[in-house]
Parts: sequence; C-alpha cells; structure tokens
Amino acid sequence: MKRTIFEPEHEEFRELVQTFITKECLPHIDEWERNGIVDRAAWTKAGEMGLLGLRVPEEYGGAGMTDPRYDAVITEELALAGVSGLALQLHNELLAPYLLDLTNDEQKARWLPGYASGEIITAVAMSEPGAGSDLRGMRTTAIRDGDHFVLNGAKTFISNGLISDLVVVAVKTQPQEQPTKLSLIAVERGTPGFERGRKLDKVGAHSQDTSELFFSDARVPAANLIGEEFRGMNYLMRNLASERLSIAISSVASARRAQQLTAEYVRTRKAFGTTIGSFQNTRFVLAALHARTQAVQSFVDTCLRGKVDGDLTIEEAAAAKLLASELEFDAVDAGVQLHGGYGWMEEYPIARMYRDVRISRILGGSSEIMKEVIGRSLALEGPA
Repeated sequence: MKRTIFEPEHEEFRELVQTFITKECLPHIDEWERNGIVDRAAWTKAGEMGLLGLRVPEEYGGAGMTDPRYDAVITEELALAGVSGLALQLHNELLAPYLLDLTNDEQKARWLPGYASGEIITAVAMSEPGAGSDLRGMRTTAIRDGDHFVLNGAKTFISNGLISDLVVVAVKTQPQEQPTKLSLIAVERGTPGFERGRKLDKVGAHSQDTSELFFSDARVPAANLIGEEFRGMNYLMRNLASERLSIAISSVASARRAQQLTAEYVRTRKAFGTTIGSFQNTRFVLAALHARTQAVQSFVDTCLRGKVDGDLTIEEAAAAKLLASELEFDAVDAGVQLHGGYGWMEEYPIARMYRDVRISRILGGSSEIMKEVIGRSLALEGPA
C-alpha cells in the first residue's frame, strides 16, 4: 500500500535516521540489553546528528522542525529496527510540550541547548507506588519555602529514570488547600535530597532503564516551576492524544517488523519436506495480519495528518493506540507460533519482541482505558 502521509523531505530525513540506527544502535543493542541501560554516547551522537529536540528553535541549538512527521519517522524507524531502549520518543515527543510550550525565556536558555545536544536527557515522573497512574491520588508534595520548593515523595515506573538529567515531576504544591490541583516542577540531576532508586527488573525492554525516584526534603528553585502553578493536570491531559498517537505509530511499525521477520523465517524453515510458508495455515495467518496492518496503518496515518493539521481528537488517538497495540501483540504472538520452538529462543529477534511489546497495551493508558475513552464519546447512556 502506498502511503501518502510523508513528503520527499521526510523520506530524506528517514535515511539519516536509518544511518544513525545502523551505525550507533544496532552494534550495541545486545550490550545495552545486558547492562540494562543505553550508553550516553548514543544520546550524544543523536544530538550531533540533529535527532534530538527537533522542535527546538535554531537560536537554542535545535533544528526548528515543527512538523510532527519528522518525530514520527524517528519513532517508526526505531520500531522497525527493534531498538526498544533508546527513548528518543519520550525525549522528543513527550517532553517537548513542557520544555518548549510552557517554559519562560530563562528556562529555555538553561535547558533547551542541552536538550537538543543530548547533554540533558529528560524524563517525566507521574506514576507513584500507591497510586499508579491515578494522578489525583498522587501524594508527592512540593511546599513553597522562600525561593524554593521542598519536595517529598516517591515516583515509580519512570522511563529514563537513571540516565535522565532533568525530570519533570508532577506534584501537589498545596496538598491541604488545593488537594486536587497538580503542578509541574523540573528537578535537575544533583539536587540534594533527590535520589534514584533501584533499576526495576522488567519482563521486557531491558535496555530501557526504568526506575524509582525518591524526594526527601529536596530543595528545588522556584524558578523551576513549569508553566503556572495548579495547572499541571491540564498540561498532562492535553498531551495525552499526542502521546497515544506516538505509541500507535511505534506499535504498527513493530507489527510490520514482526511480520517481516516471520515471513523471512517461514520461507526457509522446512517441515514435512516443504517450507512452512507453503502451508495454507501460514498463508492464512499472515494474510489476515497483512490486511489488518494495511487498515491500521491507514488509520494511524490519518491521525498523524490530524496532528499535523491541529485537529487530532482524544478519541481518534485512543482508537489508534487501541488498534495498533492490539495488532502489534497479535502479530508478534503469531510470529512466535510460526517460529515454533525457535520462537522461544533469545537468539531469534521475534523472541525479544515477545518480551518487549506486551507493555504497549498498558503504556500510555491500557486497552481498557482506550475503550472507555472511545465509549464515552458514543453517548450511549441516553436520557436520564
């Protein structure tokens, strides 16, 4: 199927991304998986090649690329290559709205040059041990004390938790007077009272460091407040559609990779005197996946067009994530099945994919939450 979402300049940029992945990622993936973290050198190289903070204006050392399709190209190519640890998607897409749209000139001058160069690696901290993704139930506080906020609390499931230099933390600045109001504060590496916890032992995506964060009377300058106080929930919620579309873009690319790997395998693997690919069941399984992928890819591209035009809806993004993440899991699961016993061996990429992709149906909102978002838009309750 011919895709029409990308222009020639995006495909030229894709070649740059592919070069970066081939030279700077693929030779190191196994080492990153063993170490449980990506080398900082990869981040620095990404910055040198202009792949970080694409939206950052040129005056701060960025490329000034405001077209979200460039970020989509990076996300697609990382998924197609099976690079699950280098969280450029998080750094470029999830953090950009906070660091570019909500910061003042002084904050931009402090953070954006390093954000674009790879000297400042970013993370966002929302989930808590006792509240998960229930933002209103979070307990981390930041109490004003003169020119500082004093942070106390804990966060968990934080991607880039160990390697990050700047963490945007969701907190309550007046937990008694405004218990439902959140604020966002940027906490920098080296802040006294800010500690990294253990690296969490995840089922998959081993090279993506995920950890706990602890704040014990951590004094953060009041100048690190992101946006307006008490508007944190609004800021977090309005970025959900973009986050979920980004996951959908990655998931459908991952589904394509699973099918490519499986097709290559069944063409050469023989059983009962012939290739597995010649069996009717194999053709039916891969044909059904191919048809679904074409449809989901088309819808995801339509949603990306909506983001470009500024009219992507929350419901559309939820549908894209639901469809793409479910497709991704089904494609990988079918791939493992068609690989037989070899699909359970770590030396085969499909096995690593099986570990890595399961989180997609949870990350950024579970499939059940996506259905709830879509269902609410259908106005099924009727009159009271």
